[in-house]
This record gives sequence, C-alpha cells and structure tokens, in this order.
Amino acid sequence: MKVKSRDESFNTSGECDGSNDLLTGNPPSGQRKKNMKQRFLKLLPCCHVDSTPAVRQNSIEEDFELATVCYRPDSLDKLMELTKFTKTELQILYRSFKNDCPTGVVNEETFQLIYSHFFPHGDSSAYAHFLFEAFDRRKNGAVNFEDFVVGLSIILRGTVTDRLSWAFSLYDLNKDGCITKEEMNDIMKSIYDMMGKNTCPCINDSAPREHVESFFQKMDRNNDGVITMEEFLESCQKDEAIMESMQMLDHVI
Repeated sequence: MKVKSRDESFNTSGECDGSNDLLTGNPPSGQRKKNMKQRFLKLLPCCHVDSTPAVRQNSIEEDFELATVCYRPDSLDKLMELTKFTKTELQILYRSFKNDCPTGVVNEETFQLIYSHFFPHGDSSAYAHFLFEAFDRRKNGAVNFEDFVVGLSIILRGTVTDRLSWAFSLYDLNKDGCITKEEMNDIMKSIYDMMGKNTCPCINDSAPREHVESFFQKMDRNNDGVITMEEFLESCQKDEAIMESMQMLDHVI
C-alpha cells in the first residue's frame, strides 16, 4: 500500500487542512480561538502551539505515524452520548482542538511542550507526563479529540464521585488501586517543580515531602501506608476546601 507523505496527506484531507469542519460543516474561523488554559484554570491544555510540533529525528516509527495519521472524531451524537457536553459546546471545543492540532491527535512530547508554555518559570514536564497518561485512555501514546472531551467531561460535568475518581486515577501512577507515599511524592514534586522557584512565599525543598505526610495523615484512615479509593473519596468529601474547588469547575465552560 502506498503511504502518502505528510504534506500530501494534509492537502487531501479537509479535516487536516481546515477546508471544512467535520462536526459543523462550516469553514473554520480565520482567527484562532482563545487559548484553552483560560477555560480550565491552566489545568487542562487543549492543543495550542506556536510552531509545528517537534518530531524526534531518531524515531522512524513515530515519524511514520505522524505522517499518515489524520484522526476523524466520532459523530456529534456519539460524542454527546459519551460526554455531558451540548452540541454547541462540542463544536467550540472541536474547533479549538482542530485549529491547534490539525492531525487530530497529540503525542506526549507535544503535550509537554504545550504545557511548558503555561508554566514558563518552572519545569512542568513531569506533571504533564502524569496528566497525559490520565487522558490517554487507550494507552497508545496519543490523545485524540474523543479522549480529550471524555476526560474533560468527567472533570467539568461529572458527579463529585466521578471527578474524585479521575483524580485518584491520576495519582495512582501504577494503576494498582491504591496510592503510595512514593507515588504521592512524585506527584507533589512535579507540582512544585512546575510552580518554579520564584514563588511567594518561597518554597523550601522539604515542602513536597511535608505535603505528602499531611496528605497521608488526613486520608490513610487505617495507617497501612497506602490510600485506597474508598479512603480517598471519603476524606475528600469531608474536606470543605476540596468540595468548594469541585463546585468551581461547574461553571468553567
């Protein structure tokens, strides 16, 4: 089978070159939509880059995939079934996603690059890696539009239990059903690294470890050294600050 070059693939696909909108059928707007970080409090980037995503030169396999893939999202009806977004909301999200990610998918390297623009004073690579893993539902090293909106729907429109379960999955790095101190330390360190050194007040090097200890004192009810989903849900639902932050997400979009 003849494989099209990257340029040829883009030129023969309306989804890739922007000649039509798969979900709306309308020509895309000439002006780029506002960056998605303004929509979800800098937590969840869409696909906003100022230059063409970099491809590692020593990876022939990755180059082949990026040259041939042009993901087509499912129909509006199916996406509305999978999420709690309206037709109009999905159209807006898709336009923004497609404008900034013409191939319809984003790999981890590009995802990290996107996230680094949101936190220029720190190192966001580790946290972006954890976040990418949470969105990559198929575990194939790529996040497409369906992956993105399904995850986003849980975070913004899911029940409290749905949202907390998603957060638990983010923290449970090896997906064994419990959070260890090592995992939580990796998460906390990635967050502090992302914030950078120029914070006010200044953060000392022991802050991540102290945060983890506080986290476990509050949530590890049976003191067995791990936090289960049940312990996590129960503790979070009793924490007023966490519940208030959950409610804030109700009105992001």
